[in-house]
Amino acid sequence: MKRILITGAAGFLGSHLCDKFIQEGYHVLGMDNLITGDLKNIEHLFGNKNFEFYHHDVTKFVHVPGQLDYILHFASPASPIDYLKIPIQTLKVGSLGTHNLLGLAKQKEARILIASTSEVYGDPLIHPQTEDYYGNVNTIGPRGVYDEAKRFQESITMAYHTFHGLETRIVRIFNTYGPRMRLNDGRVIPAFIGQALRGEDLTVFGDGSQTRSFCYVDDQVEGIYRLLLSNYAQPINIGNPHEITILAFAEEIIKLTGTNQKIIFKDLPKDDPMQRQPDITRAKELLGWEPQVNRAEGMKITYDYFKTLTEEELRYSEHKDFSKYIQK
Repeated sequence: MKRILITGAAGFLGSHLCDKFIQEGYHVLGMDNLITGDLKNIEHLFGNKNFEFYHHDVTKFVHVPGQLDYILHFASPASPIDYLKIPIQTLKVGSLGTHNLLGLAKQKEARILIASTSEVYGDPLIHPQTEDYYGNVNTIGPRGVYDEAKRFQESITMAYHTFHGLETRIVRIFNTYGPRMRLNDGRVIPAFIGQALRGEDLTVFGDGSQTRSFCYVDDQVEGIYRLLLSNYAQPINIGNPHEITILAFAEEIIKLTGTNQKIIFKDLPKDDPMQRQPDITRAKELLGWEPQVNRAEGMKITYDYFKTLTEEELRYSEHKDFSKYIQK
């Protein structure tokens, strides 16, 4: 049985990856320091003989006993609210954490896939974004802690690939959504749905003309799975190319939830990208992958999930405290 280490296992995407690899017959070792992850996302796996959980911070030395065939590095804050609250930890998990895991992969002779992001493109000057675009990033802006952590992560991964001959893969993840997202974490979909559930007006930043492209989590996981098992070491975009403006999307949410909230406008945050749309030509040609779930179908599943949350879970989502992890 193949053994795979998944960091960030208790997070939104990490937990779905744990499910996928268990379903595919792997022995999964999940690792998370639970800063932004939640054990509720993986508690259904605790009785499974093919799942182990390590409560550990990957910015510290990482030891895993026994054989290891694959590593998926998904440990990182991924939402603006999170990485603005814990900027140092965000930088450390992208740099020290990635270095530790690359060293582990080298020691175990394991293939490693690292989770990069569309944020490496910054506020892009080309559209849609292709993998050979170098990006337009403000290194010292508020989003720089996340953007540059991911850009460094790609650089050190490719250095290990070229210098040590390590088997590496890099996925550039575009906006992904689905069950297990945390409400009010600053990302568009949970923010809008959270406001709808509370009967609040929907907040659109700027005039709403900025665009995003939303990929349902099952499609994202399938793309990552195919990339890991491919022979391609260069970065690949995995996302849904169907673009929509934020204003139009807010209107879709109001229609989906059957509510009558107004849309209110606030100032656009600094360095907020105006366009997000992946060019997935490379994923189609090399992985035979493209999204299968349309936005209407995926959003209904996601909204139905959020409606099942208890009042306690909604409050926990809103007020998770990171203060004890903040390093000044």
